[in-house]
Amino acid sequence: MILPLLLPTTSPLSHSSHLTSPSHPSLPLTTQTHHSILRSALKTYAHTPRHEKSTHLPSILSALQTYLPYLFALSNSLDGKPIHGEEIDLILKREIESEWNSVLVDGSVMGKLTSGVRAGKVGVRGAKKGRIRLRGVDAEIVMVLTTLAGVESLMAREHLRIVFAGGKAFPEPEERGKSVGAAVKGLLVANGIYSFLADLRVAGEVGGGEGGGGGGASIPEMESGVQNALAELAMGEATLLAVLKDDPYPAVVGQARDKDDREWMVKAPEIPKVRAHLFARLCIAAGEHAGRAEALFSSSSSSMKKMGREGIRVDEDIVEYARDLRKTARAKACRFFGIDEELGGETGKAIAWLRGARRELGFSVGREEGERSWTKGLGKLKKGFEEKREDKRIEKGGEWGADAGRMEEGRVMEMLEKKWVKVNDTINTQLIPPFEPLLAGMPSGREIHSSTAYVPPELDANVLEKMRAPPDPGDARALMNENDSTDDEEPAEGGLPGAFPSRPAGGADANEYY
Repeated sequence: MILPLLLPTTSPLSHSSHLTSPSHPSLPLTTQTHHSILRSALKTYAHTPRHEKSTHLPSILSALQTYLPYLFALSNSLDGKPIHGEEIDLILKREIESEWNSVLVDGSVMGKLTSGVRAGKVGVRGAKKGRIRLRGVDAEIVMVLTTLAGVESLMAREHLRIVFAGGKAFPEPEERGKSVGAAVKGLLVANGIYSFLADLRVAGEVGGGEGGGGGGASIPEMESGVQNALAELAMGEATLLAVLKDDPYPAVVGQARDKDDREWMVKAPEIPKVRAHLFARLCIAAGEHAGRAEALFSSSSSSMKKMGREGIRVDEDIVEYARDLRKTARAKACRFFGIDEELGGETGKAIAWLRGARRELGFSVGREEGERSWTKGLGKLKKGFEEKREDKRIEKGGEWGADAGRMEEGRVMEMLEKKWVKVNDTINTQLIPPFEPLLAGMPSGREIHSSTAYVPPELDANVLEKMRAPPDPGDARALMNENDSTDDEEPAEGGLPGAFPSRPAGGADANEYY
């Protein structure tokens, strides 16, 4: 599974009002133009219904990739670094201040920060609701790169949607492998971006604008610990997907749950032998990455609190996702160890591994449940309802996978335990050992992916040469008229209740008259 990240929005930013270049006068205005294109793409994405958002990801990716070379050109010029052996004369008239809304900060804290906008307590006057003003070109680079990594992760999620299609249209192994491979590629790109940002170390001070108070606040995107945690999370997800590529059991469970499937009438589903021990160690490595991510998220929030900054902590949903990913990865490792034992004829030990996997997931185990029959029945009813709701989310393009695959792994273990217990009770009759010593003796993980370093893009030499031309005054006037009148809230999925489908959520048009 991949974390269902949100994408931020940003306000208009006039680079030409903050920067001027005698040698390349068109550079600030051209950068401003590409920022405007990115802002428009992000705003369109924010106002698009959830099930249609994925169609806008390629346009956002293109806008980000076009905007970044200009941003890095500004940053390098301000630092005195040459581009293609040529120094750009860039003069900073006043510090750039951009407004972004953090998608990593906890909701209650974000409300606390933005509630001081009108009072001027945090120095973020004029910020659109949910947005925070950041100072400096490097802060803008951090937010743009974080958005780029989020887009890569979301596009990886779209590749996985066909794999978790609830069994209704399960892909062939080749198509499944291509989808998982594309998702892994996107996650590794995101991992490289997050690692680059962790080493960038930008002081993301908030506020300090005209009439505002001093700075002192920060947001998670500016913290190297948070970026390291996101890098670990992306690597853990990529490692777990490498196992999913050759794991036949989720497909078998999905096929069994598909009411329209009739293949079982012809033949039983084929389950090929897997490299169980190797897969188990890969899952352990994924769990170690997720565990480090969880620890880094928590330590970053705690350290910022100790430093006396305005309360900034990572959204608890993200921390909970990292925790669930660690549990799911360790449970998968236990399942593969159990499969290895079952292939060797040790059915009793295999069942013990499955019960250990249930413990890792936080589920009750075997006879220790101690529940009354009616309580257990209600639990099964609730579980079935949650599974159906998750399938609907996948089918309709909702926020599926927020539990990091925990529910899906529980289905696989339930199927295997039912099968193995039946075989053990009727044929093998082996004693089932306690699972605690097995969990304590789990080996170390094994890595399969290596982090790919992110290389900042450079402006093409021909494009840089064109920046020597004076800017078009008409373009400058058009960008100055850009406004930030619309909010960032996502529209309701169903529109206005009782209205026609084509009618906007706000009711009648402003220029309609009856």
